[in-house]
Amino acid sequence: MRKKILFITGSLNQTSQMHQIASLLPDYDCWFSQIFSDAATAKFFEKHTSVIESTVMARRHRESTEKYLRAFGCQIDYKAVKNEYSLVVFCSDMVVPANLRQTKKIWVQEGMIDKMTIASHIVKFFGLPIWMAGNTSLNGSTNLCDIYCAASEGYKTALSERGADENRIIVTGIPNYDNLELFADNDFPHRDYVMVATTDLRETFRFENRPAFIRKAVKMANGKRLLFKLHPNENFARAEAEIRRYAPSDALIYHHGNTNEMIANCCELITQYSTVVYTGIALRKKVHSWFDTESLYRQMPIQNQGTSAENIAGICRSYIEFEGKGDKFLKNFIYRPVDPRPVVEELIAS
Repeated sequence: MRKKILFITGSLNQTSQMHQIASLLPDYDCWFSQIFSDAATAKFFEKHTSVIESTVMARRHRESTEKYLRAFGCQIDYKAVKNEYSLVVFCSDMVVPANLRQTKKIWVQEGMIDKMTIASHIVKFFGLPIWMAGNTSLNGSTNLCDIYCAASEGYKTALSERGADENRIIVTGIPNYDNLELFADNDFPHRDYVMVATTDLRETFRFENRPAFIRKAVKMANGKRLLFKLHPNENFARAEAEIRRYAPSDALIYHHGNTNEMIANCCELITQYSTVVYTGIALRKKVHSWFDTESLYRQMPIQNQGTSAENIAGICRSYIEFEGKGDKFLKNFIYRPVDPRPVVEELIAS
């Protein structure tokens, strides 16, 4: 029988990344589950509040993810009730259910990790569940997984500074953000605008003065046309009404669409807390972010011509076949990333 691997999904970006990795492991029996928690606190919040609906554990995210997976004929095992697994690949270690804690585990970075806040430091100091920080600032720092696949050396340093065991972190690059030059060739109909990529701060119970942010974006655009790309988790009706009120009437507003292609065609990118700022950097756009610019360049995901999924799949294959767990595996494992040169040569030839 083929060994079974469970991939934990979340947002569509996380799901797409997991799907890419699984597609490179056809010799294993791959299954998928939307992120879930079996903790009593999570069950309480789900039953008595609407807090869960502001997270990737929300029903709408699960429905969206499962629709995507079914379109590709993927096997779904929500909450891991159908099978016993030899390996679990996580998109977040903020929630690691008890029924999966004894299984071999690999964490894959999705994208940008939030800044540390006062709440983050309090949670860390008192050893509280890291989701209580109210953001992703401690994602990747729990050491609950055996191996951590990071976007860059800069993120490896950042994760270790937040408590992650440096010896468990392997810099693999991350799918969806490892070959951003590809988006420069696109058929998105607009060009030469100032793009604004918003964030779901309010939907995740954080403060934002959106009117002030829009006004600032208008000022920064200095007469150029604006294009707003809303975060998929936002309240679209509210966000669009605010833009129509505070931005020029010719401002473009997109709820959906390929964000990377929109960035490729802009002349300047304004972001809040969004991974897409890395697309702007990779495509040599002038970028603005609420993150420190030096940190962004330092943590920029490595561009390896789209070989990150293959790098991570290779680690999965090696670890699942290894007789033993984490520390012992890492002492013996020699990481050899996929050579991207054949990919580049193939692209040039085509």
